[in-house]
Amino acid sequence: MRRFGAPALLLLFFLAACVAPQPKPLEPVAFDALPGWSMDDPAAALPALRRSCPKMPEAWRPACQAIPDDPAGARAYFEAEFQPWRVTAPGFVTGYYEPELNGSTARSPRYQVPLHRLPGDLVQVDLGEFRETLRGERIAGRVENGRLKPYFARADIARGALDGRDLELLWVDDPVDAFFLEIQGSGRVRLEDGRLLRVGFAGQNGQRYVAIGRALLDDGEIAAADVSMQSIRAWLAAYPEKARGLLDRNPSYVFFRLLEGDGPIGAQDVALTPGRSLAVDRTQVTLGTPVFLDLDHPDSPGGILRRLVIAQDTGGAIRGAGRGDLFLGPGHEAGEIAGRMKARGTLYLLLPRGVAPTS
Repeated sequence: MRRFGAPALLLLFFLAACVAPQPKPLEPVAFDALPGWSMDDPAAALPALRRSCPKMPEAWRPACQAIPDDPAGARAYFEAEFQPWRVTAPGFVTGYYEPELNGSTARSPRYQVPLHRLPGDLVQVDLGEFRETLRGERIAGRVENGRLKPYFARADIARGALDGRDLELLWVDDPVDAFFLEIQGSGRVRLEDGRLLRVGFAGQNGQRYVAIGRALLDDGEIAAADVSMQSIRAWLAAYPEKARGLLDRNPSYVFFRLLEGDGPIGAQDVALTPGRSLAVDRTQVTLGTPVFLDLDHPDSPGGILRRLVIAQDTGGAIRGAGRGDLFLGPGHEAGEIAGRMKARGTLYLLLPRGVAPTS
């Protein structure tokens, strides 16, 4: 039997550590293991699931066809048709909402900030169509001399890179409101004649999303415990001379379209349901998947949020299997809650029985 000296043993130990099995990203559990499952009303998630089902993979068809007409059968339905999987990564869920802005269909001294429609030269690429390992990943750019190049960044657009191309969908009166509309992805614009127009996400310039709250934190302008939509807005209002520079540190830029009918519309191209629609990382979670949340959340009764929601949207800051963004509905009250929501806990994916997790 060959003997190894101490250095060799240390090397073998190091190599063994390097190839040690990694924790599985998902673990199957029973419904009884979902804290608060018996307290939530899963019937409230059925309308959102019905909207998602026509968009789901073929393997989901049996579960979708079994959705009960009677809401009283919702709990038994989910327990019979789905297997819960605990996301082992720490859960972190923020909130978003549908804001309302003041705007006009024409530029005027009051309305100087454009909301742009999707440019014709913006090429959007679903990388998953080219390589399975890139499923859910997307890029965008513009073609120059036969090569795809990065599209104009926010600062370029603010300096007029899109001027003169008739791309202004609407004009609004506040650049900060327009910026946060991009963060939310959709909203409503109230015109001076009282009409209310709904706008939704049409595309993104392909540039990396940079959270300006993180930028303020890195600069020492805001303490970590104080970062929220409200504190960021307060800083922008207090330092208007620095506002443009801070906004431009996020090169990502969102283009909009007018929406008719129900909304807002999520990334799955279905109308979102307040309190029951969740934005996720689509590279980790299939859109349309039911997700049970077990979160610490001071704005919820008892400081705990335990609820079944449906993954129907995405977001530039939503990365990782444990990351989510809960849609809270329209208006100021929803915005106040969404702006300060930083809920931690555990997420559970509900997959049809017999459907293996892909993450």
